[in-house]
Formats: sequence, C-alpha cells, structure tokens
Amino acid sequence: MRITTLRALTDNYIFLLSDTASLETAVIDPGDAGPVLRYLHNIGSPLTAILNTHHHRDHTGGNRALLEHFPDIPVFGGAGDRGRIPGQTHFLVEGNELSICGAKARVLEVPGHTKAHIAYYFISDAGGDLFSGDTVFGGTIGNLFEETPDIMFQSIQKIRELPPRTKIWCSHEYTLLYVRESAGIDPGNERLARRLRKLEAANPAGAPTVPLTLEEEQSTNPFFRWDDPILAERLEKAPGIEVFRHLCEIT
Repeated sequence: MRITTLRALTDNYIFLLSDTASLETAVIDPGDAGPVLRYLHNIGSPLTAILNTHHHRDHTGGNRALLEHFPDIPVFGGAGDRGRIPGQTHFLVEGNELSICGAKARVLEVPGHTKAHIAYYFISDAGGDLFSGDTVFGGTIGNLFEETPDIMFQSIQKIRELPPRTKIWCSHEYTLLYVRESAGIDPGNERLARRLRKLEAANPAGAPTVPLTLEEEQSTNPFFRWDDPILAERLEKAPGIEVFRHLCEIT
C-alpha cells in the first residue's frame, strides 16, 4: 500500500491510499474534493473508497463532490456518526477489520475530540500506520469538543500501546506550534528540546512533519507521558490520570 499526502484547506492533510496490484485508490478524510480529484486525474485512477475518522466538515467536506464522480463507492465512518457523515454507508465499531488497497486495517474507537471518533490502524511488519484524524498531533492531542479528559485518556492509552514504530498520520500540520508549547511544559526533557530545535531549523522551508512516530510521541508529547515521575513532580500531580487532566486544563 502506498500513502500519498495532499495538503488542503489551511493546514489539513488528506491521505490517498493506493495499490497497483488491486488498482484500488482510497481517500482518508477528504475535507476538500479538489486536490483529490486532481490527483486521481493525474494518475488516471478511479476512487474506490472514502474513509472518515469523524464528522467535522474539514474531514468530510469533499465527500459529496467525490460521490458525484464515483457514486457507488463505500463511505466508512464510526457507527456513532450515523447521520453526520455525508454519504456514509458503513458504520464501524471497535475491532472491525477492513481490507483496503491490499492492506488490512483494524478500527480503533478513540473518542475525545468527538464522541464517535475512530482511527484506522494498518498493521505491518514495519510497525503499522495509524490514521488518527484529530486525536493525536505532534506534541499534543486534539481539542475536546464532545468528550471529557477521562475519555480522551482512555483513547490515548489505547494508542500508546501500539508498536513504538507505528507511524501516525494525523490530519493537521500543527507540530511546531505544539512541540514549542510542550517544551515550555516539560523543559527538562532533552529529547523534546532536540525535537524543537530540529523543527525550528526546518520551519523556513515549511517541511511537512507528518507522519509522526509513536515512539517520538511517547518520549516527547506530555499527553503520552502522564506516568513519568519527573513530569508529574514538575506539575505537582500524582503520576497518572491527574497529570493528563491537568495538561488538558493548561493547554
């Protein structure tokens, strides 16, 4: 499976999955149909599926236009988003498995940003690829629009338990902004400081930072380090969910 990243809207990423053997091309979170249609025209391929992580318009806004060109393709999304994702035909829950573009994906329910948010985890010997929507960003997590810190904590726990080499394909380019903020929260973390320096050096060129790696988030993202005793002591909280709740309050 090949992954192609398209920039869209202000800071969104749209992901195209393709497989030359099966001639399939699927799209994840098409907030805008334009870049997708141009890409498909350039490669001479039809679209065979739409995968949505949640219902927000910057992730689903291109669905209807794409369905005008490819009316019979499946549209996947969380079961709890019934009626909120344009054109949705498949209603997914935790543990469902999909075969997309020659690869197998497992559905993870990761509520927090929204109640019905899901992620798609494509398993591979290289560690896997997680399409996380707005659940995880470099150095932070997504805004809690529809759920509580405690619910998001459970979702991040689930992601943190994936193989460390997992690549995280998040849907926005926010990394420099939030790694800089995280460095202020956790100033004693030398690996986090190195990450910030590297990002600042690359920033003039506008280099994409996605995919992230789970191992780096585990080491530098405070929301993945709730049980680190040094961070907990700095925040004057007991290691565990109290650290996570406090981070949600101050960021």
